[in-house]
Amino acid sequence: MITRKTTWPSPAKLNLFLYITGQRPNGYHDLQTLFQFLDYGDELTIEATQDGEIRLTPDIPGVALHDNLIWKAAQALKDYTGCQYGAHIELQKILPMGGGIGGGSSNAASVLVALNYLWQTDVPVGELAELGLKLGADVPVFVRGSAAFAEGVGERLEPTEPQEKWYLVVKPSVSISTVDIFTHPNLTRNTPKRALTTLLDSPYENDCEKIVRMLYPEVDKQLSWLLQYAPSRLTGTGSCVFAEFSTQDDALSVLHKLPDSTSAFVAKGKNTSPLHETLTNYRLVDQKSI
Repeated sequence: MITRKTTWPSPAKLNLFLYITGQRPNGYHDLQTLFQFLDYGDELTIEATQDGEIRLTPDIPGVALHDNLIWKAAQALKDYTGCQYGAHIELQKILPMGGGIGGGSSNAASVLVALNYLWQTDVPVGELAELGLKLGADVPVFVRGSAAFAEGVGERLEPTEPQEKWYLVVKPSVSISTVDIFTHPNLTRNTPKRALTTLLDSPYENDCEKIVRMLYPEVDKQLSWLLQYAPSRLTGTGSCVFAEFSTQDDALSVLHKLPDSTSAFVAKGKNTSPLHETLTNYRLVDQKSI
């Protein structure tokens, strides 16, 4: 066990495009989507312990400890490996909840990756991703740490390298239920499947955007505003919208036009997750100290 206190990023993600290509008899939807990480997110400070207890601070209002994805991830790894160690996990939360940028899923993945390293359980990344899939559909892409094209219900991942653009991400002050979007009768469910090479060379769109804009006027208003300045769209089925830019300065110039009361940030797209960059750095430190 590695006992030193360590700090781990829990990055946001964007769905650069999202197409719904069908619906299964069980109600789940087949999709094609492109995940890319951002150099912006929550932060977890983790210290492995001998006592076997998983402690999480601070408490998240309205979320019981055993319902928290962070606790669930740590417990899942303990159960899977039979590890007797524990951990004290401190979360610095800056990503908006319900925004569609992967906050909870990213937290769970960061815990799996970090504790697998700190507890020295050495679960291969493929198995760790399978463990993460039981916690949420988006957890595996964070565990694997590479920008990816996803198919099926999101479980089939193919690493890819889209352009690493700059993004202005805006969170309108609404919470959106994924269930409400995916059960809406007017949702497009028959977008033709296309090869990744075709999708990468086509304008990026999100099939959920039309429904979200119709149901949530605040999202519609914010997207209309962003579209004056740059290509913009919804990410996932959450309420966050984003505009893409070639440079940081261009993104910041539009950010500065927003009212101070608007929740927004500028970040760079990353094809390698900051979580895995951190893991690599910790491993290099360990090798030098041997």
